[in-house]
Amino acid sequence: MAKKQFKAESKRLLEMMINSIYTQKEIFLRELISNASDAIDKMYYKALTDETITFNQDDYYIKVVADKEKRTLTISDTGIGMTKDDLKTNLGTIAKSGSLTFKNENEIKDGHDIIGQFGVGFYSAFMVADVVTVTSKAVGSDKAYKWESDGADGYTIEETTKDSVGTEITIKVKENTEDESYDEFLEDYRLKAIIKKYSDFIRYPIKMDVTQKNRKEGTEDEWDEYTEEQTINSMVPIWRKNKNELTTEDYENFYQEKHYGFDKPLKHIHISVDGAVRYNAILYIPENIPFDYYSKEFEKGLELYSNGVLIMDKCADLLPDHFSFVKGMVDSEDLSLNISREILQHDRQLKLIAKNIKSKIKSQLQSLLKEEREKYEQFYKSFGRQLKYGVYTDFSSKDALQDLLMFYSSKEKKMVTLEEYVSRMPEDQKYIYYAAGETHERIEKLPQLELVTDKGYEVLYFTEDIDEFAIRMLSSYKEKEFKSVSSGDLGIEEDENQETTKSEENEHKELFDSMKEILSGKVTDVRVSKRLKTHPVCLATEGEVSIEMEKILQAMPDNQNIKASKVLEINMNHEVFQSLKRAFETDKEKLNLYTNLLYNQALLIEGLPITDPVEFTNDVCKIMI
Repeated sequence: MAKKQFKAESKRLLEMMINSIYTQKEIFLRELISNASDAIDKMYYKALTDETITFNQDDYYIKVVADKEKRTLTISDTGIGMTKDDLKTNLGTIAKSGSLTFKNENEIKDGHDIIGQFGVGFYSAFMVADVVTVTSKAVGSDKAYKWESDGADGYTIEETTKDSVGTEITIKVKENTEDESYDEFLEDYRLKAIIKKYSDFIRYPIKMDVTQKNRKEGTEDEWDEYTEEQTINSMVPIWRKNKNELTTEDYENFYQEKHYGFDKPLKHIHISVDGAVRYNAILYIPENIPFDYYSKEFEKGLELYSNGVLIMDKCADLLPDHFSFVKGMVDSEDLSLNISREILQHDRQLKLIAKNIKSKIKSQLQSLLKEEREKYEQFYKSFGRQLKYGVYTDFSSKDALQDLLMFYSSKEKKMVTLEEYVSRMPEDQKYIYYAAGETHERIEKLPQLELVTDKGYEVLYFTEDIDEFAIRMLSSYKEKEFKSVSSGDLGIEEDENQETTKSEENEHKELFDSMKEILSGKVTDVRVSKRLKTHPVCLATEGEVSIEMEKILQAMPDNQNIKASKVLEINMNHEVFQSLKRAFETDKEKLNLYTNLLYNQALLIEGLPITDPVEFTNDVCKIMI
């Protein structure tokens, strides 16, 4: 029989598709099963308008059979079948979608939407097949036809026999090569895994004859083998069930089944939307942080389904980076898919779903914070850093995230929100004060805290490298600006003692000028401290870069030697100041020694490295002699 040739453009598309469009060969089984499901759906719709057809759902199924000896894999269905013209039209011209045409003609609107709107899915079979044979008998016809092709050289159609209505696709599986093993597509365990992964929620049973073993009676290591027909897919996805029917255990079981994590989720979100865009989703907020979460290997994203068929393992576009810890899935009927289910169009529907999901996650976290504080703090311990990162990197999201942030409080001795901090601020307090350091214990010992805490003001402790960068981006909260306890102006009203300090500072201007000259290039100024009470010295900063920010930037591989503008502050009420005055008046060499010692002492308090440790230890020895 003479072969009919594919059209030239179809032939080129076939070659391109087989070699590049599909990233994984296992996808072919998903495509063929989806087409089989479509064929049964068409029978259902046909029954709605044809009184001679009775649709009994129990009679409809998909069967997958592997024959290792013949190297064939057969996918059959009890659907509507195809006529000779259907075979020629749907399988002879690539990118011609019979399902899409059927859908448009019948204006399908109820729950049995047609999956196969993708035209070329059938041809993915040639990724694993030397020859593909399609035998089909259409409903209402007494004739059956066989379509056969080896891909590149066209196809043949001839009349054949088939007992029942439906379609049977038989793939002659390729022989193994040095680079590829095709045997896996003849193994029961592998076929079952592929079906569970991609087609678990097809609404019709997908059946396989599976080999089972029973121990022979009276023996320990002898077995009888038998074949049992099993339904591989679960058919009804959890997200399409009524929420009232589901328990927390059901959601946790689904979390485990989908391998979203080894922990239990802290919270789940079940979304069902039937509006401008229709979709269902189940989202999880994990309990524990994944081991690779802050590594390059971690991939964010939700599983994406189209009508119950898995399209993508990780659809990154559905989650913003600051919610990348969320696990789960989305199933939509409205997404535009091009060429194959792997290529997703960045369309309006996807953006609407992503926007809605973002809002739902934020609402759930706010609810967790208000109603289950302990759980929220557990979550924040794992993922709070990511929320702060979101404030820093995404300016448009800072208003949405600021109420979710928490920091350790000097007064409460626990984590507090910005809302809680502002709600108890005294009337005379101008700023939200914070201090940055490596640990809470080190921050509590900072000399710079003295004035602020003496006034009774609360201080937030920043111990993560992202904290200060995020707060600088936030700038203010409820019209209250953030202020570091190390900044030059603390915004605290001056009292009489501070007025006296100004006059004393003028009196000792020459001393401070001399110290500034000694520390030239290390500090921008030396001045009297208004914040110190019991400590002799501290470093303050001016400008945008703080000391903690300097340490973080200096630790980066591509650091550009960005440094904070440091000011050395001296406590005039400390005994050390009297020694400085005497040295200035009588011994300039000793003034140089004292100045360097105080500067290095201030560096050590801040956790900054001393430029010359040997010189520092020698200076300490000098004052002991």
